[in-house]
Amino acid sequence: MRLLLFNLATDADDPILGFTTRWIQALAKRVEFIHVITMRAGRIEVPENVRVYSVGKEKGYSEPRRAVEFYRYLFRVLREDRIDTCFSHMIPIFTVLAAPVLKVKKIPIVTWYAHPSLTWVLKLAHHLSDRMVSSVATAYPYRKDKLVVIGQGIDTDLFCPDGSPPEEPPMILCVGRLSPVKDHPTLIRAAALLRERLKKPFRVVILGGPAGPKDEPYVRSLHRLVEELNLQDIVSFHPPVPQSALPNWYRRCTVLVNMTPTGSGDKVVWEAMACGRPCLAANEGFRETMGRWSDLLLFRYNEPSDLAGKLEILLDMGYKQLQEISAELRQKVIEEHSLTKLAEKLVSLFETLI
Repeated sequence: MRLLLFNLATDADDPILGFTTRWIQALAKRVEFIHVITMRAGRIEVPENVRVYSVGKEKGYSEPRRAVEFYRYLFRVLREDRIDTCFSHMIPIFTVLAAPVLKVKKIPIVTWYAHPSLTWVLKLAHHLSDRMVSSVATAYPYRKDKLVVIGQGIDTDLFCPDGSPPEEPPMILCVGRLSPVKDHPTLIRAAALLRERLKKPFRVVILGGPAGPKDEPYVRSLHRLVEELNLQDIVSFHPPVPQSALPNWYRRCTVLVNMTPTGSGDKVVWEAMACGRPCLAANEGFRETMGRWSDLLLFRYNEPSDLAGKLEILLDMGYKQLQEISAELRQKVIEEHSLTKLAEKLVSLFETLI
């Protein structure tokens, strides 16, 4: 099988999208060749049977020029090679741009989307794709008639426990970009409530950065809230790190907290679970993975008091019980969301469409 893959970013060092390099590596083991057309590129780390073409966002190319580059590479690939199927990852605009050409050549299109934002581009990509795929059903915001749920694709060899206990005093960790959708104020306010309830020290680490200049006012508001609640000794902010550095952060924490609402599949929760750490989440999409622990680990969105109550329970638990919860969560990630399972499901889906 020879695969054409559209990618939002192909950069092994990208703190948010670096995981796509491992997806490409996993797929490359199962197909003959992959041509990747990406919106932007950074450090490329792919096998010999993969070729990457960037439309130049990292070079500052304008949108019209990127469209020209996209079609230049698309026609070049189709002219020089026989493509069996196309996989568009988190970039529905590339699906829309390529579909008229690929339809003529009878090349099936599978588009991945896992985000709460429902745009006209996504709706059009849905109608132009043969199948839509997502991590969980709740992460796909449009019609489910073409949807296939395939899991998140977590590299459980990279994200794994190392046998070390969480550090003391307990660390409550939050990972991800600093954007309003992530609802960090709920965590900060929960920390203020927890300070009054918990009879032992703890700290909160917020690891991440703004997605762009538009999020800078939001970041400043978070720092102001920490100061207003006098939490400077408890809450700290750290810049984003490459994917390779994340496992160690997860292993150091006692619990990961994710405040994102239902309607997306935030992979950091599955990554932390794979590293053997319990996670508190406001997203009902994690209920299946959490299994019998879901009532303990799910809290009500935008409710600091509920989050503080769940944190108090976890931080008061003994290490043995935390280990029992963590072991079950890791096993569920392996079974439902591992990279191996995702690559196998994708290739199987491609084969049914060819």
